[in-house]
Amino acid sequence: MKRLSLAHGTALYVGAVLGTGVIALPALAAEVSGPASLLAWVLLVVASAPLAFAFAALGSRYPDAGGVSTYARLAFGPRAASIVGWCFFFAVPPGASAAALFVGAYLEAAVGGGRITVAVAAAAMIAVVGAANAFGVRLSGRVQFGLTLLLVTFLLVAVVLSAPHMRTDNLTPFAPHGWLAIGPTAALLVWSFVGWEAITHLTAEFRHPARDVPRATAAAVVLVGVLYLAIAFAVITVLGPAAGASDAPLGEVLAVAVGGDARLLAAGAAILLTFGAINAYFAGGAKLGAALGRDGAFPAWLGQGSSAGEVPRRSLGVMVGGVTIGLCAVLASGVGARVLVLVTTGLFVTVYAVGVAAAVKLLPRRSTAWWTAVAAMVIVLVLAVLTGRYLVWAALVTSGALLHERFRARRAAEADPSMSHSG
Repeated sequence: MKRLSLAHGTALYVGAVLGTGVIALPALAAEVSGPASLLAWVLLVVASAPLAFAFAALGSRYPDAGGVSTYARLAFGPRAASIVGWCFFFAVPPGASAAALFVGAYLEAAVGGGRITVAVAAAAMIAVVGAANAFGVRLSGRVQFGLTLLLVTFLLVAVVLSAPHMRTDNLTPFAPHGWLAIGPTAALLVWSFVGWEAITHLTAEFRHPARDVPRATAAAVVLVGVLYLAIAFAVITVLGPAAGASDAPLGEVLAVAVGGDARLLAAGAAILLTFGAINAYFAGGAKLGAALGRDGAFPAWLGQGSSAGEVPRRSLGVMVGGVTIGLCAVLASGVGARVLVLVTTGLFVTVYAVGVAAAVKLLPRRSTAWWTAVAAMVIVLVLAVLTGRYLVWAALVTSGALLHERFRARRAAEADPSMSHSG
């Protein structure tokens, strides 16, 4: 039964996009380009609109739980669908690792302890969420919605309480690292706008997909854009030059506004929000891995748990292992979460490239939706250039997907020699 209303769809959209990045990326962006990072935020808000509407157009015309993977298959065949699935799956380990490090930084800002606190908190978060998923524990839709509401409330409270402490003097010098630094900052901020494709998996659940999906998209673009810009502006104007040095910027903003104890409140909110986000990563990613194993896009061994109600423990184990490796590598090298964010960005830029290319092919030519998809393709190509060397991991994952497809086709031909002569 179709049950998603316009309001519910808008809430799901906001929850999918407004994730853990907002608690850390304002500081990471300020570190790269100072107050000029505000321009990067504006650019990403504007650029996200064509992406969001292109996926909304696909979702309203082809409502299917497969989302971007389905569109890729319809437009370009199974190889493209396999690339999308692989990139989504392998985006979870670096993405979840970065999110866990974000919450570790907030806890360290509240209680101290340095890198040990960050490491223990991040590892504990991954272990708890991994164990919960291994035993089939799932957060209900209402709990996930509540966590999203908590995030929005927390952000609004932080902005309102910090308003009296905002100083426009902190906007100068505006571009301390040069104007060209805005480009790398924009690539970093892609993390904050990942999620526009997520709603495509639920478009079949809308009561009126053709009408409500575009409306929900428009409302979410405005809400998410306003919140991101407000938080980034608050972090920079309240903390000034110290903004880029903070690993827990919202905690520091609240500490300035209402006192040091507010860091504990910020840490508590970060823990709850990150738990919800990583739970969603693991639950969805593990199920995706099992489905890919079932369908042949991954080794068949990973197909265990793909049916409804089953727990995909093998896929989950691979995923948790990848997160653990990512965490250990980052903690040992001391490079911080920024590398993980950019690696994840490269994978999602690849997914977006395939998705909007599918939109250009599938949508009615020269329609408004088609021109929107063309604009989205230009934006994705620019983001790919800005992501630069961090596309290497995405290229390796894509190569793995194509090699596996080729290997699978060869095995199928060997099993059925008549296939090698078909065509």
